[in-house]
Amino acid sequence: MTKLPRIECFPSQYRNYEVNISIPEFTSICPKSGLPDFGTITIRYIPNRLCLELKSLKFYLLAYRNLGIFYENAVNRILEDAVGACRPKWLEVRGEFNPRGGIKTEVTAKYPRPKR
Repeated sequence: MTKLPRIECFPSQYRNYEVNISIPEFTSICPKSGLPDFGTITIRYIPNRLCLELKSLKFYLLAYRNLGIFYENAVNRILEDAVGACRPKWLEVRGEFNPRGGIKTEVTAKYPRPKR
């Protein structure tokens, strides 16, 4: 797995509120074609003790710009890395990717993972 920049955090001073972060210029590389993929990543979460620090999150997400990764894997990797960084009560990552070949893709991953 490709090493990406660390997502830093800071202490949350409050309880039971939701944070909604939108990244409208997300870019990665299609591992099949080598062409760029574009989309919007939205991260929603309820902090436990830590909040995601936005500057480090920006550098983390910029590292995807040259990374060959499928949409589904990108969304799930962002979820795992964000959860690993801040250990939230709840977190959701949604990727809305621009149409390619006439197909628009949306991928959502949630923590905690739904039970089967």
